[in-house]
Amino acid sequence: MNRRVPRAFGAHSPTAVVLGGGLTGMLAAAVLSSHAEVQIVERDLLPDAPAPRKGLPQAQHAHLLWSGGARTIESLLPGITKRWLAAGARRIPLPTGLVSLTAAGWLRRWPEMQYLIACSRDLLDWCVRQQVLAHPRIRVLSGSEPVGLSGSADQVTGVHVRDNTAGTVRRLDADLVIDTTGRGSAAAAWLAALGLPAVPEEHVDSGLAYATRIFQAPAGTAHWPVVNVQSDARVPAPGQTATLVPIEGARWLVTLSGTRGGQPSREASAFLPFARNVRHPIVADLIADAEPLTDVRLSRSTVNRRRRFDLLRTWPRGFVVLGDAVATYNPLYGQGMSVAAQEAAALRDALNRYSLTAPDLARRLQRTAGRLTQAPWAMATGQDIRYPGAIGPQPPAATRLLRGYTDRLLKTATGDPAVTRALLDVMTLSAPLQRLLRPDVAARVLLGPAQPPLADPPLHLPAQRVAPAGSRRPAADDGASS
Repeated sequence: MNRRVPRAFGAHSPTAVVLGGGLTGMLAAAVLSSHAEVQIVERDLLPDAPAPRKGLPQAQHAHLLWSGGARTIESLLPGITKRWLAAGARRIPLPTGLVSLTAAGWLRRWPEMQYLIACSRDLLDWCVRQQVLAHPRIRVLSGSEPVGLSGSADQVTGVHVRDNTAGTVRRLDADLVIDTTGRGSAAAAWLAALGLPAVPEEHVDSGLAYATRIFQAPAGTAHWPVVNVQSDARVPAPGQTATLVPIEGARWLVTLSGTRGGQPSREASAFLPFARNVRHPIVADLIADAEPLTDVRLSRSTVNRRRRFDLLRTWPRGFVVLGDAVATYNPLYGQGMSVAAQEAAALRDALNRYSLTAPDLARRLQRTAGRLTQAPWAMATGQDIRYPGAIGPQPPAATRLLRGYTDRLLKTATGDPAVTRALLDVMTLSAPLQRLLRPDVAARVLLGPAQPPLADPPLHLPAQRVAPAGSRRPAADDGASS
């Protein structure tokens, strides 16, 4: 797909360069194509099928696209949801299709309130690439990477790009450059080279490690829910989780995680015992006899990091940083893709209101991107900093005061559908964090759950599955089908 050469760019059309061909870069390019000729600079050769690529090693782990992000991407790329589903992804209703042990107990599987898109990250990105790169005003410069910006502290006029095969460097001029190169972005260094001040950074590191293995799904599990056992940050012990996601090809993607002092191993022999030793062994029970299709893949790059470009007092025209290049979060919370979609939507809205060359466009966008990271950052770091050995500043006093309320809200959600709805609205980035503080929600939280806690997970095992001796076998509580 990246070998296709579209028609020649117009000599007098506005031009934009997007650095990075991942999800954020593709969404940004799609938005820009209505206003400019777009060139995507990508280090990898983008695969023509749903396949791994070197520049996205975290794609091997569980990725959940929440409904807030899915709706936003659909608004940017009409028809993308149908494309995902036709390729094998599943639209899973929430909490109907979710079996989740939260810190406060099992969630009940109420009728649909929100949803998620479940598939491999490779499939999700491939469908987006197919749709975006079909646009005649977008082309990809593969096997190349940015090495610096051209211009000045007042205005970026392009980017210096190195051809990784030839070793040569050339300059691409552009009216707007957008950096979506992810966690390893060098944007702060590039800006410093132009004479801008240092970019403030924030870090919270729980020492989290992820281990993932893919299994053949047993017969009879075509409509299987997402199964998730979360940790409890209130307990003074490493946080350990297990998540099973049904993905395309009748497979189960299983991701285990553990914070500092309790990380999983890449050893295959340790995978099942780790899953069995989290707060409930349901995931271990499910995969005990399943056929593994891959080795164990381990990742440790999970630090919450936020670069505060929005705090710089001066900002150059013609340059914007989006996506993971601005902020990365503990992948456990599944927020990165949805936040990237929101930032692309902000780009769309700004370009519809101002011209691509408007003097204040880049500054406005960068500040908007900073605002969009606030709630996801607070949710991720507010939990991560509670684990033993976590490195980073304590959250503000107001955030710490809300912990008691949040803990009670989670408990109430286990037995109150109205509170579950509010929680899912915020968790899926379909509503702002303030949704949890509305008077109607706060009153229910004060009263507590209307139903007693579930003793067992709300799930029927397939008839042919037999839980290993000594484990707690899952059972249905509310008539929800598997």
